[in-house]
Amino acid sequence: MKALFVDTAGWIACADGTDPAHARCCAARDAALEAGQTLVTTDFVVDETLTLIRLRLGLGAAKAWWQQIDGSPRLRWERIDSDRFEKARHMFFQYRDKDFSFTDCTSFVIMRDIRLTHAITTDRHFRQMGFEVLPSARGRARRTPSHGS
Repeated sequence: MKALFVDTAGWIACADGTDPAHARCCAARDAALEAGQTLVTTDFVVDETLTLIRLRLGLGAAKAWWQQIDGSPRLRWERIDSDRFEKARHMFFQYRDKDFSFTDCTSFVIMRDIRLTHAITTDRHFRQMGFEVLPSARGRARRTPSHGS
């Protein structure tokens, strides 16, 4: 695994010291970086993360998070172009038995497109789609983020 996807729930857990998964998500992120892996995220995930950090932690925290990721050589941004958007739209309406957010679907499309298998997240939807989730759910209760991502 040379790259690792980071979902909104993973970014939020790392940014918010009061999040129950804070230490575990930070440890997973730091271990990946120490192993030389690239973190991958999307413009949709960044949009969602900036908004949630601002709402939960304030504008200053959102700005600090942005400054940390903006231009980082250890972070690869994937853009949701029209083709990926259409794939996500199809997926969104295909899974009637799931409550995936549209941003979840864009993330799944990216992960499949660039063949990623692991994500830092606390969002159960990634596991439902067959991806490996870090930190591992073994030995702890599964947590569903309140933002639905």
